[in-house]
Amino acid sequence: MANKPRKKKVVLASGVFDLIHLGHVRFLEEAKRAGGENAKLIVIIARDSNVEKMKSRKPIMSEDQRCALVESLKVVDEAVLGFEKFEIGEVIEKIKPDVIALGYDQASMEGDVKKYIAQNKLPVEVVKIGKFGENTLDSSSKIKQKIIDKLSK
Repeated sequence: MANKPRKKKVVLASGVFDLIHLGHVRFLEEAKRAGGENAKLIVIIARDSNVEKMKSRKPIMSEDQRCALVESLKVVDEAVLGFEKFEIGEVIEKIKPDVIALGYDQASMEGDVKKYIAQNKLPVEVVKIGKFGENTLDSSSKIKQKIIDKLSK
């Protein structure tokens, strides 16, 4: 009997990805690695309207630009815009991931994801990706602040 090729694991990651930086790239690399060999990485990009609700400010770059930039990254297989009305269950049902990768700063989403998976008895693994390096420009907020600081001198 011949060996059947193993199904590629689908890894789901999400975020705002405003002002792409090395922290984003490392997060996505680790997310894909969490799916094992030949994993497929699908990234949900937060809608402008949802970012504004979550962070009380609009992103610098439009959702279409953020999506195109993330999709251009070598590690990403597919990037898609999130739903206007964000509902984690709808995302999970549509993408059907084997693994959901969450960043160190996505604690509020972690509870919702785990609750939905448990309630629906889904075979989905949730992995938390740690922070990369210290004292680096590893967040869009730090980049914005550095620009402000440089311009005010």
